[in-house]
Amino acid sequence: MTTVYFIRHAQADNSVSDGRIRPLTKKGIADTSLVTKFLQDKDIDLIFSSPYKRAIDTLADFAQMNDYKITLVEDFRERKSDSDWDRENDFVALIKRQWDDFSYTLSDGESLSVVQARNISALKTILGENAGKNIVIGTHGTALSTIINYYDNSFGIEGFAAMAHITPWCVKMVFDGERCSRIEKIDLFSV
Repeated sequence: MTTVYFIRHAQADNSVSDGRIRPLTKKGIADTSLVTKFLQDKDIDLIFSSPYKRAIDTLADFAQMNDYKITLVEDFRERKSDSDWDRENDFVALIKRQWDDFSYTLSDGESLSVVQARNISALKTILGENAGKNIVIGTHGTALSTIINYYDNSFGIEGFAAMAHITPWCVKMVFDGERCSRIEKIDLFSV
């Protein structure tokens, strides 16, 4: 069995528009200690992450404290937003439309089906190369939601909405080969 702990990044500073370099807020930085505390006794073998700063920085304290290397995986990045999308005014409408139609995108952004396909492909590669290991993957809300949906299609817009403002957030998945046998959502603020 392979255990994967998906860690959705801590609170990000959304005043920085460039998603690749968007940092954590002061609260987000403080909350990374919740991630470190939770992972400390999990016998982690490997850490992978989205190449986005907020995902890396959420795992950095744990990695440094335990002398782990964080391997960046481009395909774990967050969804590419449409360039003509007005995040402030259209967020709820766009997200609902994308969950209703996984192939929907406004213009040059990624649909949820594209996000899901690249994240699942990256995950399957890691599972194939690291059977029996305990793995951490730093990720994002939309990316993680599509991964959960792939293995549990009852997870949809309601599940996404329920976790949309929980940062950091952890989901533990247990795999037998590529088959997911268990999904456990973990509230890092109460463990």
